[in-house]
Amino acid sequence: MNLTDIQASCTDGKDRITEVVNLPTTGVNTERIWLLEHFADWFSVNLGVGTMYHRRTEVSSQLIQPNTLGIRDASQVSADTSKRLREERREQRELERESARERQQQEREAESVDFAELSEESVADSAENLRAESVAAGGTADTAQERAQKTSGLRARVRERMRTRAQRPPEKQYAEHFDHVGAHPTHHHAPGGGPITVGQVHQRLDLIERRKPLYSPAFSGFAAACACAAFVFLLGGAPYDMLGAFVGAGLGQWVRRRLFAHRLNQFFVTFVCVAVAALACVGTLRLIGLFDPVALRHDTAYIGAMLFVIPGFPLITGGLDMAKIDFPSGVQRVAYVMCIILMATLAGWMVAVLVHLNPQGFETPDLNPWLNAGLRAVFAFVGVWGFSVLFNSPQRMCIVAAFIGLITDTLRLELVDWGVPAEASAFLGALLAGLIASLWRSSVRHGMLPPHLGYPRICLTVPSIVIMVPGLYMYRAMFYLGQFKTLLALDWAFRAFMVIICLPIGLAMARVITDKSWRYDI
Repeated sequence: MNLTDIQASCTDGKDRITEVVNLPTTGVNTERIWLLEHFADWFSVNLGVGTMYHRRTEVSSQLIQPNTLGIRDASQVSADTSKRLREERREQRELERESARERQQQEREAESVDFAELSEESVADSAENLRAESVAAGGTADTAQERAQKTSGLRARVRERMRTRAQRPPEKQYAEHFDHVGAHPTHHHAPGGGPITVGQVHQRLDLIERRKPLYSPAFSGFAAACACAAFVFLLGGAPYDMLGAFVGAGLGQWVRRRLFAHRLNQFFVTFVCVAVAALACVGTLRLIGLFDPVALRHDTAYIGAMLFVIPGFPLITGGLDMAKIDFPSGVQRVAYVMCIILMATLAGWMVAVLVHLNPQGFETPDLNPWLNAGLRAVFAFVGVWGFSVLFNSPQRMCIVAAFIGLITDTLRLELVDWGVPAEASAFLGALLAGLIASLWRSSVRHGMLPPHLGYPRICLTVPSIVIMVPGLYMYRAMFYLGQFKTLLALDWAFRAFMVIICLPIGLAMARVITDKSWRYDI
């Protein structure tokens, strides 16, 4: 199971057949990546190899059923399965405690029976001794050796009774679970997967590929609006900048989804939706300017409204591909990113020329440092959540990624305030995001977190750091290039380049630290 394909090899010892299922290398669909990971586990278990990604196989088996893949919210099925597994484990622990109490009670009863019978035997021995003293030597009394043998036999019978005593199962719902108590031990084999056919494999892959988006165009537009408004605040924007970005990004993403539904060329769609977003943002601020002229001075807000089209996922995963020496996939992703960025920045520049904008950056509001750090944490959470929704992540995955982004992006911005270069801060933020995602995944594998929360690390790390992509730098570079201010264009382009390359390097470094398959060249 790779980022770009699934390779399945079958052999009979003489001949080998390898089938490669190519995956999209440019699109963004984290739900599909998550389902494909469970598919790989389901496939491996049914081949008798064992799991590759998850410790428990029940969630994967339930998720990859055709009826599950046919419903919209497959993540809820995984959560229900995980809940059922937790209830079964809790019930099993209660049964084990009840069984232990039963055994202790049986041992106490057996000991009391043993003591009572031994006491009776002792009384009988005393009576025998009295009679032995009254009879002549050589009488009929038992010898001491015979009495010892009788006592030993009695004790053996009591112990045998303890071992073979019939079990009394508890009443009500736990009775059937105690059938194994007192029975002879048997050897249980781990449940293995049954045989599967090529048709079943292709059926599940087709269902995964044809799944509809989790969110409607309206909700996707709302998520884009929240993400871009939060992005603008993290870049130093004021409330009017955030409001303009909210309106523009929401409308632009809604138009984008509607156009994609007609399978139009994505470069054309990118150009159109960026133009719509920028014009909507400028129009909103001009409308507010009729009542408050201060809004007219926020001429950089339109850049924030276009940030939802930045292809952060293929940009970062392209760098990871190159770190794994997978240059065909890496070059393909990076080339796709460059084309999207070119179309988006070109559309933004044309709008700026038409409405006579001159973006000079955001006017950062003067806030208390503690309040500023708290607001950064809140808007980092909101921003990562919004981008996760755009990547089609289930809500639980969105929340986990948002918490990671809350920690890493807030730390990155605070480091910049403390004088750390933006490039080094981006590297440290990406490194920390990768380490936290690995810790999260390890916690799930070791049972400290529910199994349905075992998401692919790439689906957690990329959304959490995509908000660190310097989209503002790239747009300003294109703006100055359109004005033939070459030095300023190169200055902003190289600023963006330095930050961009540090993000996948940080993630790759985290994988090298935590993953043996990345640590060694095999």
